Amino acid sequence: MKRVLLTGFEPFAGASLNPSEQIVNALKARQIEGVELHTAVLPVVFTESSELLRHLIKLHNPDVVICLGQAEGRSEVSFERVAINLDDARLADNAGRTVTDQPIVEDGPEAKFTTLPVKEMVAAVRAEGIAAGLSTTAGTFVCNHIFYAMQHALAGTSVLSGFIHVPLMAEQAADFAGLPTMTLDQQVRAIEIAIRVAAEVWSA
Repeated sequence: MKRVLLTGFEPFAGASLNPSEQIVNALKARQIEGVELHTAVLPVVFTESSELLRHLIKLHNPDVVICLGQAEGRSEVSFERVAINLDDARLADNAGRTVTDQPIVEDGPEAKFTTLPVKEMVAAVRAEGIAAGLSTTAGTFVCNHIFYAMQHALAGTSVLSGFIHVPLMAEQAADFAGLPTMTLDQQVRAIEIAIRVAAEVWSA
C-alpha cells in the first residue's frame, strides 16, 4: 500500500470555486487500489501554504506527493516539470499580501525539477481521452511557491513529488468568459489516473 498525499487550494481572488479543491474532495471519498490516500486543502497564502505542506509531509510520511492548482486559460491538465526559486506576483494572496522578486529559499538553486513520472502520467491520461500535456512554467504565484518548497524539502529522498495544474471547471465559465473549461468528472479521473501511475512507478 503506497501512501499518497494529494493537496489542492482554496478559492482565491474572490472566486467561489477552485477546481483543485473540488478534485481533492471528490477523491477523498474514493478507494484507489493499492493507495492509502491522504488529502488536504492549502491556503492561497505564500508562506503559510508551504509551512502546512511540509507539516503534512512529516505527518503522513508519504511515498508520493501531488499538489494541484487552478490555471485559468489552460485547456488541458498540465503536468509541471520545473519550479523556479521566485515569488513574484501582482495578484495578492488570500492574506492580502503581494510579493515581488523574492526567493522562496535563500541561496537555493534557481530551479527544481519534478520527480513524478510526468511523461507516463500524460500518456495514461491521454489514453483515457482526456486532454493532458507537459508544462515548463508553473508561474510565480503560490502554486510555484509550494512546488519549489516541496521539491527543496524532499530533495535526496525517495519520495516522488510534483505539481499539476488543472483547467477551470465548466461551472466557472460565467466568471471567466471565453476561457477553456473541463468537466469536474474528467479532472477527477485524470488525477486518479496520475495517482495510480505514480504509485505503480514508485513500486517498480
